[in-house]
Amino acid sequence: MSATIDTPSTAAPSKPTPKAGILHISPYVGGKAKAAGFAEPIKLSSNENVLGCSPKASAAYAAAADQLHMYPDGRADRLRAAIAAKFDLEPERLVFGCGSDELFSLVCQTYCEPGDNIVQGQYGFLAYRIAGAGAQAEVRFAPEPELKLDVDQVLAQVDARTKVVFVANPSNPTGTWNARSEIERLHAGLPAHTILVLDGAYAEFANSPDYTDGLDLAREAENILVTRTFSKAYGLAALRVGWGYAPVAVADAIDRIRPPFNVNIPAQAAAIAALDDDDFIARSKDLVETWRPWLAQQLGGLGLETVPSEGNFLLTLFPQTAGRTAAEAEAFLATRGVLVRAVAGYGIPHGLRITVGREGDNRALVAGLEAFMAGGAQ
Repeated sequence: MSATIDTPSTAAPSKPTPKAGILHISPYVGGKAKAAGFAEPIKLSSNENVLGCSPKASAAYAAAADQLHMYPDGRADRLRAAIAAKFDLEPERLVFGCGSDELFSLVCQTYCEPGDNIVQGQYGFLAYRIAGAGAQAEVRFAPEPELKLDVDQVLAQVDARTKVVFVANPSNPTGTWNARSEIERLHAGLPAHTILVLDGAYAEFANSPDYTDGLDLAREAENILVTRTFSKAYGLAALRVGWGYAPVAVADAIDRIRPPFNVNIPAQAAAIAALDDDDFIARSKDLVETWRPWLAQQLGGLGLETVPSEGNFLLTLFPQTAGRTAAEAEAFLATRGVLVRAVAGYGIPHGLRITVGREGDNRALVAGLEAFMAGGAQ
């Protein structure tokens, strides 16, 4: 008696079908930008630079208006040279993205295959998991018991199929950071084939003596990619300019699938000019260093916990009692024209991420939360 063997169906799908896993990805949702009844709400929801951007960058952007019919330099040679000179880096080791988000996707597309995995912290930036899943890699989450990346927990998730480990330092949305010694220990514990991505989106705001942006570590390693962005301290979020520093072999591999004109002409011009305005960066850092501790002290006085932060924001934790939850606080603040970021999507339903604003912004925020905690939401 012969056995019947089932064979896979070769029938074509009846309609276009996304590859496996795509429809399981939750789309990224940014911070809110609108509040009903307010033409210009106080926007503390996206960690933008509340001072705007350098006047030099604005002028360079405007001056590029007569080049809009032209393709940009696909290698971004002038921007490449400016970054290399500013940070004392080898220009051939730089790679550029439409924001650092694109670099996260590119590194996963370059190195991950089905069956591989990426590792990130439990509360890591949402773009990492989207990049990994989009490349059909398993996304593994390392527990963060103290709202901070734990080296041992990360290493426990790593195996022979781990291609990328993502570390935001400082981290978003928590603001926590890892000391140089922790980053070095993490790197030492990874297989040689695993790329350690050190996301320094908020590096300019970090001033802890034990902090490292990782650029010097990357110079000596074959498997570290440091990413940076012009969206935060430089105030060019609308233009989407990100860059990475990696071994030549890694940069070359990523460049082979990078879209050829992914950083436009006005963006490149504005970024070059922004690098030449140290005074603007100093003022941006001074604002955060002045008002971040003030905000933490004021919110603590209202009975709210703030997580120590090296970013331009604070993660604020609320009690889980009716009328005092983070979701209710977010809604209440919006009725007063103040927008903050709920982080339930990160697995922190009792938290709000609040950008450090200008003096008037910060005082309006505190007044709103004072009213809320006093019963204004009821």
